[in-house]
Amino acid sequence: MQELLDIMRKLRAPDGCPWDREQTHESLRPYLLEEAAEAVEAIESGDVTWMADELGDVLLQVAFHAMIGEESGRFRYEDIEGSIVNKLIRRHPHVFGNTQVADADEVVVNWNAIKAQEPSRKSGIPSGLPTIMRAAAIAKQQPAPNLDDLQEQAQALEPTAEHLARLIFTVIAYARSHKIDIEMALRDYLRSR
Repeated sequence: MQELLDIMRKLRAPDGCPWDREQTHESLRPYLLEEAAEAVEAIESGDVTWMADELGDVLLQVAFHAMIGEESGRFRYEDIEGSIVNKLIRRHPHVFGNTQVADADEVVVNWNAIKAQEPSRKSGIPSGLPTIMRAAAIAKQQPAPNLDDLQEQAQALEPTAEHLARLIFTVIAYARSHKIDIEMALRDYLRSR
């Protein structure tokens, strides 16, 4: 990681790259989203060379933000790494502490309980999530629809954006209530087409 950080420092230096020097946390947002999406695509392909390349692009985004944070004196790469290391240790008391768990489901229950006790700086569900994932997160906070709700909405469907959006949201909520990750299910379906 040190070599990557050194390269980023050179790129951001006064005699470095003009484009890299102009970037801000805000200007890099679309690149972070794009690189994360490309990494997911590479993982789905099973091509390990492509996967390593795209995960490197995600890591570049972390290094880029670390350099911007360092230059402003607000945070450094070590703060990013320290934050995730502490979080992983704190949320894995069955590995780093004395907590006993029976299975992966219990790990998730414990993880969520620990996370709920942590101070939250988030405004809720991230607006940057892909739309289907965001809808599933919102649906998780509401009563789950049943098959009758879904059929009723489908039968009353009118060809308007609002009606179609409501039906799609209900389908997403219905899938989530049956432990189906509709984002991944749809991605897999589209890959097979």
